[in-house]
Order: sequence, then structure tokens, then C-alpha cells
Amino acid sequence: MTRTDDTEVPDYPGRLRLDGKGVVVLGAGQGIGRQATHALAQAGAKVLAVDLDPDLADDVAKEVDGHAWAGDATSREAVAELWRTAEERLGRVHALVDIIGMSKYQDLLSVTDEDWDWHQNVVLRHALLALQYGGAHMARNGGGAITFVASVSGLTGAPMHAAYGAAKAALMSLVRSASVELGPSGVRVNAVAPGVVWTPRVSAYLGDPGRAANAANAPLRDVARPADIAGPLLFLTGDLSRYVSGQVLTVDGGVGVKFPYPLPDMEAAPH
Repeated sequence: MTRTDDTEVPDYPGRLRLDGKGVVVLGAGQGIGRQATHALAQAGAKVLAVDLDPDLADDVAKEVDGHAWAGDATSREAVAELWRTAEERLGRVHALVDIIGMSKYQDLLSVTDEDWDWHQNVVLRHALLALQYGGAHMARNGGGAITFVASVSGLTGAPMHAAYGAAKAALMSLVRSASVELGPSGVRVNAVAPGVVWTPRVSAYLGDPGRAANAANAPLRDVARPADIAGPLLFLTGDLSRYVSGQVLTVDGGVGVKFPYPLPDMEAAPH
């Protein structure tokens, strides 16, 4: 048989590289944000590390030889200033990675108006502003990639997660809409939806018993570390994923696809 495929074979590892490209990371100070900042910088990106806490932003920026910016990413005025700073320090911004998000664990019937607004603000509002300012910048400058951290709480129900899950579900809808609107300008928009990630905050909340229970519930028999989320974020930022847009990549160790719950002891089951 005569081969008819003479298409060029790209440099696949090279497509993962971000050499010289400007990347803004929102929520870079710790946990997933810090690991993502390191992953992007190791791939060659020039990073602007953004955090509400100026000390955390400075620490991470120094670790990766990047730039720091501190401010409230849910404030339109602050985000406008952020993007002026990004253009001054990075020039063209090729990518934005937004990790910001937090939950107040409480039952649905106890959620107040203030609680609801807080979740909408800390989970969703900054994403809207990131898309409006970051998307506009990239659309003017030849395209780019915008990637958010969503959550499996926006895909399934969980006790004490109603307000948080609703906001994360809205974030994933926003990702899809943004990918359609910004796609013609060369801007890709995606999200990663983690399950339980052993960040400093989660470890303090759940403790060792919570870690053991979640590891036992996962087909991979482990919980995710922040670096396990940083890897998919790096993939969605670089050209290796150049034709991926409007997608939500679940990173939960297989928890969301299994049945029954909890996971049976497969080693003890008859074969």
C-alpha cells in the first residue's frame, strides 16, 4: 500500500512550550495557583502572578522570576488597572489562567442573601471580568487561551455545596458561551473541574480522616494534589490543545464515573 499522508509532523513537546509568552495567573498565591504558576513558568512563560494578598503575590513571583500584582479581581476598577499593568509588564498577553474560587460549606436552607452574593462574587464575577478584559486584549492581539478552574460541584450535587455548586455550574456555562463568542477572534476558553484537591485549606478542613475517606472513594485510591490540576491547566494553555475550546475537563481520579457509591473493595471481590 502506498502511503498518501505527507503532512508535516509537528514538534509535539514544543507545542507545550510557552517560551516568551505572557500569562496572567489569577489566584496565584498558594495551592493550585502557585503550582500552575510554576508549571507555566517552567514551560517558558513570562508570568504575572495575581493575588489579593500582596505578600503571596510577591512570594510566588519571586519563585518564578515573574511579576506580581495585588488587588481585588472581583472589582471592575481593579481589573482594569490589572490589565494596564499586564500590558506594561508583559506586552502581549497570550494566556490567562484563573484559579480564584472558594466555598462556605453550609446547608441550602441556611444560605442567606449575603452568602449567595458572596459565592456569586468569589466564584463567578471575577471570571466575567477576566473574560471581558482578558478576552478583549487577546481578541485585539491575535488570540490566546483563557482557562478557569471550575469544580465537580458544578456537575453533581453535594451536601453543603448548593450555593458554591450553582456558581461553578454558571462558570462552566460562561466558559461555553465565551468560547463561541471569542472563538472567531482566535481566543480559546476552557475549564478544569477538579474533585477533592489536597490544598492547604482543604487539608485543614478535612484532616487525615477526610483524606483517607476520599482516597478510598476514588478508583485511583488517592486524592489530587495541586500539581495534578496544574498539569491539565498547562495543557489547555499551550498549543498542544490548540483545537480544544468550550470544554470542561474533569480531574477527579475517576470518582464521577463510577457506580456504586462508595467504591467496593475490588481486591476482595471474587474474580
